[in-house]
Amino acid sequence: MLKLLVSIIFLLFTNSAISEGTNVFGLGIYDIKFDGSEKNQTADFRYEYRSDKSLINIGPEVDNFFFLKPFFGVEYTNDSASYFLTGIYFEDNLGELFEGNKSKFFFTPSFGAGIYNDGSGKKLGNDLQFRTSLEVSYELNNKNRIGISFSHISNANLGDKNPGVEILSFSYHIPY
Repeated sequence: MLKLLVSIIFLLFTNSAISEGTNVFGLGIYDIKFDGSEKNQTADFRYEYRSDKSLINIGPEVDNFFFLKPFFGVEYTNDSASYFLTGIYFEDNLGELFEGNKSKFFFTPSFGAGIYNDGSGKKLGNDLQFRTSLEVSYELNNKNRIGISFSHISNANLGDKNPGVEILSFSYHIPY
């Protein structure tokens, strides 16, 4: 299964893998719950490569609206859980979105799928997991960014159980 996933990723995104993009490094809290019901809370380390090459352009190019772009990532926790994923994201400048003028704030939602290994951590009920994320970032003077994101990982009820997990992360983005 892993070989098939890697082959599909390679074929679909080979062109995107060599384009310009952004390296995103994140540190977060894995299994965060706001009601105090977390059982396996631990640190979450994340790396993503976000390509700047659009896969699909939806909307007028002058608005830079809904340019779906690929990303590849890995997450790892203190209790040896690992998650290798790929997916799509789009990015919008919050100033342009709300006021029509560019600002230093960006909104980046994303969706991905990948292979999850629970290590000695929380059992998520299946090897195939899906992740949705919402991120807000701020562009620094050197064009790097700092950001905060909230993510949910779930198997979409493909397994016998689907406890899901939420992750609150802080990130540092380095474009190249």
